Amino acid sequence: MGMNMLVDSNVIIDYVSNRIPEKIAKDLDIYFNRNFSVSIISKMEVLGFNTLDYELEQLESFIKFSSIIYIDEDVANKTIEIRRIKRIKLPDAIIAATALVRNCILLSHNTTDFKKIEGLQVLDPYSFIGK
Repeated sequence: MGMNMLVDSNVIIDYVSNRIPEKIAKDLDIYFNRNFSVSIISKMEVLGFNTLDYELEQLESFIKFSSIIYIDEDVANKTIEIRRIKRIKLPDAIIAATALVRNCILLSHNTTDFKKIEGLQVLDPYSFIGK
């Protein structure tokens, strides 16, 4: 896949805690051994969980391996535009805006929150792997 992947918080957590079925996880391994990105919002969400120490270490190492995308003026403006059009939580709007501005495919299991955001490509790893 040529486009960069922006990995949403729910996929990071499921992947690191082995909640994703093995076949799908193996396919994701291929993507995660290439270049992939994580929004600074996802970093805050994932590492802000009160979790067991060993899980926190695994989450930290996963995020260290990614390219972190910070909120710049373009992402902020796109977030405002999305929030004016669609009722969506601010973190989700920032993640959607980040994917759009940086031309990434959003890898998320939370597809309902991202529906009907014009131009946003969302892949649910539970449905696209193996196709």
